[in-house]
Amino acid sequence: MQKTQEYIQSNKEKFVGELTDLLRIPSVSADPAFAKDVVKTAGSIANHLRTAGAENVEICETKGYPIVYGDKMIDPNLPTVLVYGHYDVQPADPLELWENPAFEPVVKKTDIHPEGAIFARGACDDKGQMFMHVKAFEAMMAADELPCNVKFMIEGEEEVGSLNLGVFVAANHEKLAADIILVSDTGMLANDVPSITTGLRGLSYVEVEVTGPNRDLHSGLYGGCVANPINILAEMIASLHDEDEKINIPNFYDDVVELSTGERAEMAKAPFSHEAYCKSIDIADVHGEKGYSTPERGSIRPTLDVNGIWGGYIGEGAKTVIASKAYAKISMRLVPNQDPNKITQLFQKHFESLAPKSVKVKVMPHHGGEPAVTPIDSIGYEAASMAYEQSFGKKPIPVRSGGSIPIVSMFEKELGLKTVLMGFGLDSDAIHSPNEHFGLFNYYKGIETIPYFYRHFTKLSK
Repeated sequence: MQKTQEYIQSNKEKFVGELTDLLRIPSVSADPAFAKDVVKTAGSIANHLRTAGAENVEICETKGYPIVYGDKMIDPNLPTVLVYGHYDVQPADPLELWENPAFEPVVKKTDIHPEGAIFARGACDDKGQMFMHVKAFEAMMAADELPCNVKFMIEGEEEVGSLNLGVFVAANHEKLAADIILVSDTGMLANDVPSITTGLRGLSYVEVEVTGPNRDLHSGLYGGCVANPINILAEMIASLHDEDEKINIPNFYDDVVELSTGERAEMAKAPFSHEAYCKSIDIADVHGEKGYSTPERGSIRPTLDVNGIWGGYIGEGAKTVIASKAYAKISMRLVPNQDPNKITQLFQKHFESLAPKSVKVKVMPHHGGEPAVTPIDSIGYEAASMAYEQSFGKKPIPVRSGGSIPIVSMFEKELGLKTVLMGFGLDSDAIHSPNEHFGLFNYYKGIETIPYFYRHFTKLSK
């Protein structure tokens, strides 16, 4: 891989410029106003794949946004790696909190990234990490050192639940046939502590609506006489956790897999600083389920969080009304063995039971996904571990992530394939938040490490 690494080192500036151009396209899948930009991004990805040396590049239409496919099959007797990523991004709101416009990328130095980081929506999640694979492939092709077959499947709906990916995968088993799936949509512990994600939480996402009177009412004339949907909703939400911060929904924990004392002890070996954690997000102390550490709360325990809440008058000045309706968006992160459909049903039944007769409640399920655990005794994990060790000079630590990538369990069901999660982002990269960024060190390290994975996986597969 010497020629591959030489190509990478001599093209770093080009790689950053190309990623910057990609980040300028506001591919926000959740907002129809950006539909043309999402489609434009798919076209850009397809062009980059062709330029890098991929063949059979297609922009595959779905009922939603297209999936970009490309491959390079050098020998049917060699193993095949299927690379998955997504080109859509989260909305940039609240826009006023960005230090620079979300879709006008800038490179700035920070304490964590003294060599610089790219600030833009999608820089880390997932354009930057997805693009690492395209550039690593380009480098291997340019050096004539691609050791195995490669397929790419890059979608544009991950941030809205991958609504059409399952249909595409089910209809294209032969096209997507491979030996392993490689994904970089996760992170690592620190730049000097490489890690590989071995577990992901699942997701149940709902929207709730509480309706009181048939119109907004004068709070002087009606206050104290009719139920205020905002007050009621706040009380209902507050009751969803008990005094120990456990989720207060009957049967919610029935299927939760409890880790053994030994397993928790192994997790605790990963470096964690309470002080640094609090400082990084400017809080005085942590908060969460009693009896568990902060890393455990963020990975092996289920959660319930309000992601948005609104109702009534929120404009300038005062307007004294009792709102007719109040709303909230609520997500539940799930751990192995918890079924998202079952959890959604449990939530709906319980939430509806909390409502007094003075209001009506509606629960609207959105997308969800199953939790997943990837084995650390597979050749895929071993190849990834060897790749990190070669690139970083030390063995990576296996960790469980608090995030959700629902397609991992879907891939295993549909294609019978395990997934290796080689992420290079950091928790401090502000994904889904204003001022999202991706360190240049991390971007380059990803491009450098991925070719080593291909080489080690090919050797171990023989």
